[in-house]
Amino acid sequence: MADEASSSSSQRAVVTTTGGGNDEKKKHTFFKEIRCMMVGFGDDRNPYTESIELMEDLVVDFISDVTQKAMSVGRPGRVHVEDIVYLIQNDSKKWSRVKELLTMNEEIKKAKRAFDEETMLKNHG
Repeated sequence: MADEASSSSSQRAVVTTTGGGNDEKKKHTFFKEIRCMMVGFGDDRNPYTESIELMEDLVVDFISDVTQKAMSVGRPGRVHVEDIVYLIQNDSKKWSRVKELLTMNEEIKKAKRAFDEETMLKNHG
């Protein structure tokens, strides 16, 4: 039984690490970021490449799924923040994180505007 589990997981690793020519272009889109996140969350300083690739596959699948759902919810052909908010409104963890990020984004925009206005007044005043 243990041999079956280890052989299936090693086969899974082989499947996720090999692919066609087109698949290879998509690989490693978020490789560096995911590696840093894994280390930040307590993984080894040099996580296995297969682990990073698996996480990347999961992330890309999640993003693709949410994007496709958002396109079907909102205006066809466009994804808006409101569409994503609508999709995650029943997931309290995701909703609170999105709310926090949107609030922080607005604060950053306000700070940039204030800084730009202050710089402009100093240069032209």
